[in-house]
Amino acid sequence: MKNQIQSHVESKVGEIKDHVNSCMERIEEDDQSVKREIGEVKGEVERKIEEVEDKVQGKIEEVEEKVQVKIGDLEKRLSELKDRPINFPANPELT
Repeated sequence: MKNQIQSHVESKVGEIKDHVNSCMERIEEDDQSVKREIGEVKGEVERKIEEVEDKVQGKIEEVEEKVQVKIGDLEKRLSELKDRPINFPANPELT
């Protein structure tokens, strides 16, 4: 009887070990799957960040170009104003 109980317990222990090992394998597979997904998402996020950075850089360059054009226009206008003689009409009260 003692041998039967011991045999039964050993059998159940073996089943439990097998079940635990099976669960651990599934956990490891799930872990690897999650790590892969994290890597994919990370790559996608990095690509999106690069896209946004490129767009922002393009907008910055576009605005800088417009600002430079306006600065050039203002400098030209200022130069024209400096070169133009100042002609005030005579004030009859002062003459």
